[in-house]
Amino acid sequence: MRLNRILLSTALVVVALVVQVTVLARLHLPGAVPDPLLLVVVGLALVHGHTNGAVIGFAAGLLADLAPPADHATGRYALVLSVIGYLVGLARPETGKLRSATVPMLVVVAAAVASTLLYAGVGSLVGDTAARNVGLTSLVFTAALYDLLLAPFVVPLVMAMARRVQNDPLTADGPSTMGGGRTSRVSSQRTGMRTGMRTGLRRPRVKGVKRL
Repeated sequence: MRLNRILLSTALVVVALVVQVTVLARLHLPGAVPDPLLLVVVGLALVHGHTNGAVIGFAAGLLADLAPPADHATGRYALVLSVIGYLVGLARPETGKLRSATVPMLVVVAAAVASTLLYAGVGSLVGDTAARNVGLTSLVFTAALYDLLLAPFVVPLVMAMARRVQNDPLTADGPSTMGGGRTSRVSSQRTGMRTGMRTGLRRPRVKGVKRL
């Protein structure tokens, strides 16, 4: 990942985490807490692909694991978001552009359900039974509902910003391309100079006079 992508991803992850911890978690909504951090990972993975999606998901999840008030084992949400980022990145089209706005919404619902189930599954392995006390069905339903309602305000914005950075001619794989353009121009100029020199050195022919 290039520096501008890292900076943008970091800024989006930090903003989403701050909003989630300081605002959404204090609303005390029934069931799950809306997860803008998951939506940021989904949006970035849909633009940058599965490899970058897994890396971004792991970093975002690890930051959430360490951010207070963390009440679970460190690395638990990092594992969940890295898997989600990888799987969502696989849904990225080869052209990098989605033909319909329905696809991101379906991906958000699937990611919300999968992340909740995976988080609860990892929790059961480490002895965390909080999901059982609240009710897994209620958590899955409310997580999918809240994230789906929040997605139209987060995912398109994240994807637009990520595409703008990705298509920036100053930051894309442009250095080699731009260098190649300069090389080709210099080469064409040299070729033109050689052709001009050869043309200038060529003696003009005169009719009736044998050329020496």
